[in-house]
Amino acid sequence: MPEKVTIADVARQAGVSRQTVSNVLNAPELVREETRERVRQAVEQLGYRVNQAARRMRTGRSRLLAVRIERTQDGMNVFDRFLHGLTESAAKAGYRVILYSADDDRSEIATFDDLLGAYEPDAFVLTSTHYGDVRTSWLEERGLAFVTFGRPWGTPDGGGHPWVDVDGAAGTAAATRRLAGAGHRRIGYIGWQEGSGVGDDRRSGWARTMKDLSGTTTGDTDGDKSGDTGVLERRTDGSTAEGEAAARELIAAGATALVCVSDSVALGATQAGVPVVGFDDTPVAAAIGLTSLSQPLSEAAACCVEVLTGRLDAPDGGSPGDGPPDHVLLEPSLVIRRTA
Repeated sequence: MPEKVTIADVARQAGVSRQTVSNVLNAPELVREETRERVRQAVEQLGYRVNQAARRMRTGRSRLLAVRIERTQDGMNVFDRFLHGLTESAAKAGYRVILYSADDDRSEIATFDDLLGAYEPDAFVLTSTHYGDVRTSWLEERGLAFVTFGRPWGTPDGGGHPWVDVDGAAGTAAATRRLAGAGHRRIGYIGWQEGSGVGDDRRSGWARTMKDLSGTTTGDTDGDKSGDTGVLERRTDGSTAEGEAAARELIAAGATALVCVSDSVALGATQAGVPVVGFDDTPVAAAIGLTSLSQPLSEAAACCVEVLTGRLDAPDGGSPGDGPPDHVLLEPSLVIRRTA
């Protein structure tokens, strides 16, 4: 197998510096025509990423979309399905996906800077949006294209940038109605700590539906626990162990069925012996027969690509109202199994 041709090889062949080769590939207007031609010939002779290099020379575009790899919790990661869908949809549109990792907003922004210097991705797909998310403002200030998989939490009217999300509240509302239809009136909820945009959204569907069913308002765990209006909610760190502990507490408080913020939490809750509904429809849910809400992740990924390519490929950036909608909210589906 031939060795990979590097930018240094092209530079030696053309008799120029590596920076000059980089300029020819990424900013050809900075280089004299005679030098550009020498570099083009070296690229062709050596076979250095011929298609990609030629495309950059013609359009100034990399046809690359960058997205972060998400961490797993308790071995459950639904993000893999989103990533697969994103890669597949991007390829159909003539783009490729590059992956990166980051521990927090600050390190992710530093990675943006590195990627822009090394690969010049045309756009970013941001995941795990949260309150006070500074990544979007950093990209907006620099006029860089991006879409978020997740709403801009805490921003009035859904924010100004494009996003695609799954309606968690609609999902937990459907789960709560399912359990109520089976005769349950004391339906508890096990969630994440307050302040998670996704977690708060999922909780709201359960809370609203319980209020509609009973005419009462649920509160937090320090509220009144007397009678039928008792509080049937616990917040956890999202782990299976805390899910089990919370489930046992809620059953002791009178809950006869449970809606959970995630399959990780639900996996623990199933140990308590009451009907349980999870969220994310992970392979573990299918394996143990857990009823769970399935996110349309392939569709969400395709929407992210459609939103981005609609902007990137439109003449002069397009006009408001052109192409796909900037804000897309998809509904999860309830996958019924033996636990509910």
